[in-house]
Amino acid sequence: MTITIYHNPDCGTSRNTLAMIRQSGEEPVVVEYLKTPPSRQRLAELIAAMGISVRQLLRDKGTPCAELGLADPKWTDEELIGLMLAHPILINRPIVETPKGTVLARPSEAVLAVLPNPHIGRFVKEDGEVVEPPGAARA
Repeated sequence: MTITIYHNPDCGTSRNTLAMIRQSGEEPVVVEYLKTPPSRQRLAELIAAMGISVRQLLRDKGTPCAELGLADPKWTDEELIGLMLAHPILINRPIVETPKGTVLARPSEAVLAVLPNPHIGRFVKEDGEVVEPPGAARA
């Protein structure tokens, strides 16, 4: 079974998501999309598979989104995809693709919905937040 994560190692959410995948017993294909951006067709396929709009994949924090005026509704989906490919930092992350589905794993525990084995046990994120396994009693 192949799991792919479009990953930014400088992003805590992306690192937490990768760790959850590994804790589930899987070793994913890791695509550092800032170094190796997806093709236009691949990015469009991922957006469609996630069932989100192009704008929902657009990252504004820490990107040139404001400088480029991308909040303006004048931009078409095709234009936004082109800008994401020209500036991969505009692509929100992490995107995880598995045979069970594709998600934008924000928050990182959203990845559990598409993992073959979502029962990863107790997980502690880098910031100390605890992700309890499904069905666990809360204190």
